[in-house]
Amino acid sequence: MIEYIKGQLAEITPAQVVVEAHGVGYLLNISINTFTAIQDKKEVRLYVHEVLTTGGRDDSYTLYGFYSRQERELYRMLITVSGVGGNTARMILSAMSATELVNVIAAGNEKALKGVKGIGLKTAQRIIVDLRDKMAASGIIADIASSASQGAATPGINMEVRDEAVGALTMLGFSPAPSALVVTDILKGTPDMPVEQVIKQALKMIK
Repeated sequence: MIEYIKGQLAEITPAQVVVEAHGVGYLLNISINTFTAIQDKKEVRLYVHEVLTTGGRDDSYTLYGFYSRQERELYRMLITVSGVGGNTARMILSAMSATELVNVIAAGNEKALKGVKGIGLKTAQRIIVDLRDKMAASGIIADIASSASQGAATPGINMEVRDEAVGALTMLGFSPAPSALVVTDILKGTPDMPVEQVIKQALKMIK
């Protein structure tokens, strides 16, 4: 399974990008939010969701790319909802940011979801009912709030090290939100600390 692809941004449109990594060009479908975040960059790292479609004459293998883990997690939650396919989920994440979508679902705002092309009242209601509790249980609400508040306040932090450390801690079973807080505090004090040391330090601090 591909976790992320990091490389040179070879081609970009509002719907797709080609990232060249080690001589291979990877075509990824993206949202407008991801397009906005990377359009001026030369090198990018996109978190990947893979789709393998079998049956018919040919099997197809499709990659979706996301600028943040939170956007990818929301995409994966959306496609679990009956009636929401990959393209519809991408449409939703193009119409609003990850933070806006979390707030819309948490508030039960059917009207905002219905404003997205292709989303009717019943689908909007299903999204809210199916995902409101799931989002809260996953910790993504707190994680997005934490990332939003820290992004402007801590410009000197190495976000690549931060994301890698938080990802490792999440894989070890810790919730993303408290992990992000602890890792950020560590990097505030020691900005040049390598990621493996950040993880070891965080393991001593996370409660």
